[in-house]
Amino acid sequence: MPIDPILERKTKVLVELRSYKVLEEEKRENDIFTLVEDREGRKILVWTTSIMDIGIKHVNQMAKYMKEKGVENGIIVGNKYTQSAKTQAKKENIELIPQDFPSFNIFKHYLVPKHEILSPEEKQALLEKYHIEPYKLPRIKASDPAIRLIGAKPGDIVKIVRRSPTAGESVYYRYVVEG
Repeated sequence: MPIDPILERKTKVLVELRSYKVLEEEKRENDIFTLVEDREGRKILVWTTSIMDIGIKHVNQMAKYMKEKGVENGIIVGNKYTQSAKTQAKKENIELIPQDFPSFNIFKHYLVPKHEILSPEEKQALLEKYHIEPYKLPRIKASDPAIRLIGAKPGDIVKIVRRSPTAGESVYYRYVVEG
């Protein structure tokens, strides 16, 4: 079965929104393996697959392929995942992109403000400027659609820039928590 064009679009949106740099791409009959690099220079293997129900066997295959490529982090863009696959993926540093992940850039809509993960240096400067600990910032769940899109993890601080005709630009910071 050829690769689903919607899954391919989801992968392109994921790479664009997270500012990944594509290093190489390998297309197969039902799969696309894309090796990308994030802003910190870490290599990530992205597997786009048309397999309907991704189980523990598939996650283990991905983990094996990651080891062969010398990559520590992976992402699977697929349809459905079994509970055991979700559990195993966490152990193997593999992010599973859910079925409801958008196939378009939601940040292009005028009602969705810009979200950006702070670098460790920016995070430290913010905390020193306001003399606070991260947990004292307002929280946002890791399950929030915008947070999932940009790839923020619990413990990250996200900068949200809202535009307004009266106030100009307003900057907000949120601490990402499990959820």
